[in-house]
Amino acid sequence: MAEVKGSILVADDEESVRNLIRRVLTKMDYAVETACNGEEVLAQIKKQAFDLLIMDIRMPKLDGMEAFKALRIDYPSLPIIMITAYSTVETTLETMRLGAFDYLTKPFDVSEVKMAVEKVFSSCLENADLQDAPVKAPNRHIKAFVGSSPLMQEVFKTIGRVSASDSSVLVQGESGTGKELVARTIHQYSNRKNKPFVTVNCGAIPEGILESEFFGHEKGAFTGAHQQKIGKLELADGGTIFLDEIGEMSPSLQVKLLRALQEREFERVGGNEKIVVDVRIIAATNKNLRQSIQDKSFRADLFYRLNVVSILIPPLRERKEDIPLLAAYFRDKFCGKLGIEPKTISKEVLNVLQAYDWPGNVRELENMLEHALVMSKGRVILVEDLPEEVLSSQKAYGTETGTKQETLRSMVKSLEKEVIAQTLQKTGGNKLQTAKLLDISRRALQYKIEEYGLENRENSYEQE
Repeated sequence: MAEVKGSILVADDEESVRNLIRRVLTKMDYAVETACNGEEVLAQIKKQAFDLLIMDIRMPKLDGMEAFKALRIDYPSLPIIMITAYSTVETTLETMRLGAFDYLTKPFDVSEVKMAVEKVFSSCLENADLQDAPVKAPNRHIKAFVGSSPLMQEVFKTIGRVSASDSSVLVQGESGTGKELVARTIHQYSNRKNKPFVTVNCGAIPEGILESEFFGHEKGAFTGAHQQKIGKLELADGGTIFLDEIGEMSPSLQVKLLRALQEREFERVGGNEKIVVDVRIIAATNKNLRQSIQDKSFRADLFYRLNVVSILIPPLRERKEDIPLLAAYFRDKFCGKLGIEPKTISKEVLNVLQAYDWPGNVRELENMLEHALVMSKGRVILVEDLPEEVLSSQKAYGTETGTKQETLRSMVKSLEKEVIAQTLQKTGGNKLQTAKLLDISRRALQYKIEEYGLENRENSYEQE
């Protein structure tokens, strides 16, 4: 008889899910107990020590989130994997911020559960986030973060994990993807949420003025300095400073910023007094900073100082399944702002929006929805209400007549679909093995499988 690797408690109000996970983990030589609600979870953990808890969020009597919060106080070192069929941005962020080891969204297949469990038991380092009692959740919800795609779920999970720490974060993504929104969300879910959130646009301020913006200046420090000015770093003391377009900063100012970040102190321009600050740094860029390092336009030491945790926001064209959700969100936002009755977005408009490539990303979609609402004459937003540049783009590719010419992007997608299909066939449908062979994440593979229609949805729960 194989030696038991560890003890696991599985909690879900669906008996079929409990039994499936128990069978899978038992075959992996784990001792498994089950519970059907949060009250049973707390009762069993008081009687018996478990190495891992896998728990659904929505359960009767006491739901998983309330049980989670109670366990974080009494059993802060217990690893917890949360699962749910009702994933929202708020629950993802809050779950990861509280210190969940992982967060799985139903429907999942058994390879995801296996991989998550193996990560728990193979980890040699204790999760520092699990050693601290949770802070009170912020009252304000992040409503502007809209997206259910696997790519955005990974972003939400990373935000939730990093928000509880003071580590520097580098947010990367194209213009218009929402980098500042990511920074504000991290701050809002952090222990610094009641302290200042200060932004500096490094690309919009001339170099001569930017130094004074950062560090402040004393009266008479230079021509025009008629009075003392407090810099943005000093204003952000105790809170978070967001450095947008960090890749545009001059090399000379990069040196001064690096010194201030390392020593946590600086002098105002023209001054001698040491100003000591405690700030969290979140930087953002739409540039490839590693390439900028090779080009000698960005310092490697500053890059590594900022890039403790990296968050890459996918462009809108790579998560088009989120477009209907985003469009509905912006429609409701502008209907309220403009004081007009709610309107319906026609199916034809959604088809056009999902066929468009969105060079301006979410920001462009937001502006487009406002334009369409202003131009719309009835209760339904029609194709003719969209901006001319979108309609012209659709006509150029023959979308309206169904004669769209094959573009480089469509050829790449066709090749990608074929490679994924062949690899799935080679591995006998094993998604974990397929992801490893293709050198992509398990969730990215699942996204591609759904996008290309390569999976029978009836087999969402993969059987052993």
